[in-house]
Amino acid sequence: MNASIATIVIVPVLAVVAPVLARIVGRVAAIPLVVFEIVLGLLVGPSLLGWVPESDGLAAFANIGLAFLFFMAGNEIDFSAIRGRPLRRASLGWLVSLVAGVLLAAVLAPSFIAAVYIGIALTSTALGTLMPVLRDAGELRTPFGLAVTAVGAVGEFGPLLAISLFLSGRRPVTAALVLVGFAVVSAAAIWFASRGGHRGFHRLVRATLHTSGQFAVRFVVLVIAALIGLSLALGLDMLLGAFAAGVVCRILLSGADEPDRKLVDGKLEAVAFGVFVPIFFINTGVGFDLGALLADPRSLLLLPIFLVLLLIVRGLPGSLAAPRGSTLADRASLTLFSATGLPIIVAVMSIGVEDGDVPSGTATALVGAGMLSVLLFPLLALLLRRGSSDGGARPADHDEVPIVG
Repeated sequence: MNASIATIVIVPVLAVVAPVLARIVGRVAAIPLVVFEIVLGLLVGPSLLGWVPESDGLAAFANIGLAFLFFMAGNEIDFSAIRGRPLRRASLGWLVSLVAGVLLAAVLAPSFIAAVYIGIALTSTALGTLMPVLRDAGELRTPFGLAVTAVGAVGEFGPLLAISLFLSGRRPVTAALVLVGFAVVSAAAIWFASRGGHRGFHRLVRATLHTSGQFAVRFVVLVIAALIGLSLALGLDMLLGAFAAGVVCRILLSGADEPDRKLVDGKLEAVAFGVFVPIFFINTGVGFDLGALLADPRSLLLLPIFLVLLLIVRGLPGSLAAPRGSTLADRASLTLFSATGLPIIVAVMSIGVEDGDVPSGTATALVGAGMLSVLLFPLLALLLRRGSSDGGARPADHDEVPIVG
C-alpha cells in the first residue's frame, strides 16, 4: 500500500481504537487516553511495524494538534480560581525547578548551553495533556485539580518565556523587548475581550450555532492562526501564541449566554480532542526513534536518569502548590502530575538539535523520558488519589464541583 494512503487510513483508525482500548482497560485500571495514542503510534511507526512512515504531511497535522492542545489549555484555565496561593506557590516552585534543572543538567550536558536547553525542558509540565485526564477523572474543579492546573499553567507558560528569552538566538535584552511587544498585543486583545458587550458578536455566534456557518469555531481558528502567526513573525515559539489565543477566546466567549457558551465549548473540544490532538500524540509515537535509543548505550542510560530528574526537578517543587490539608498521597500525586511533560520537551529538544547545541542521542533520551512520564505518571497519580483526603470521590459532572479556596 502507498505510504501516504496508509497514513491517511491508519492514523484515523488508531484515533478510534485508542478510546475503545482506554474504555476496556479502564474497567481494570484508569490509564490516560494519551498512553494508548502514543503506544499505538509507536507500534505502527518505523521503529516497529513500519506501516506509517514519518512525513511532512503528518507532521503538519501534528503541529496543528499541538497548537490546539495549548489553545485548549489556555481556554480551560480559570485564572480567577487559581490566583492567590495556588498560583504563587506554583510560580515559586517553577523558579526552583529552573535553577535546579540547569544546575543538575550541567553535570550531564557536554556544554553549558546544552545544560540550559535540558534545564528548561525539565521545568515543563504538560498541562494540555493533563487537562483531559483531570476532566475525565472529575478533578478539573476540585481543590486538587486547581492545584494541578496552577502548576501546569506555570509549567507551560514559564518554559515558553524561557525559550523566547534564552533560546531565540537574540540577545536577552532584545528578546525581552520582542516578548514585551507580543505581551502588549496579547494584553490588548485580552482587554478588548474583557470589556463586555460584544452583543453583535454573540448574536452572530448564536445565529450560526446550528448552521454551516459555525461562526464561533471559525473565529476561534482565526484567533489561533493570528496569534501563532504573530509569535512566529516575532521569532517566538508558536505555542506561546496558541496559549494566548486560548485565554483571549475564553474571555471573549464568557459573555455569551450559558447554553451557547457550553455548546461552543463542546464544538471546540470536538475539533481539538476529536480530530487534531490525537494526531499529535500518535505522531509522537510514530516519530520516536526506538532503534537509535536502544543502539546507543549512553542514551539508554540517560533515559531513566532524565525520568528521575523530572520527578526531582519538576515534581517535588510542584508539590509546593498542594492544597491545605493534603495527605501524603495528595502530595505524591501532585508530584507525579507536575513531573508529566512532553510537548515542550519535544519543542526544546528540536530547537537544541537543529542549532547543534544538544546531541541527538541526549535529545532522544529526554524525549523518551517525557514519553514515559506521560505513559506512567498520570496513571500512578490517579491511583494515589484514591487514597486522598476526600477518599477519591468525584461527582459525575465536573462543572458542578464547588471551588474551595
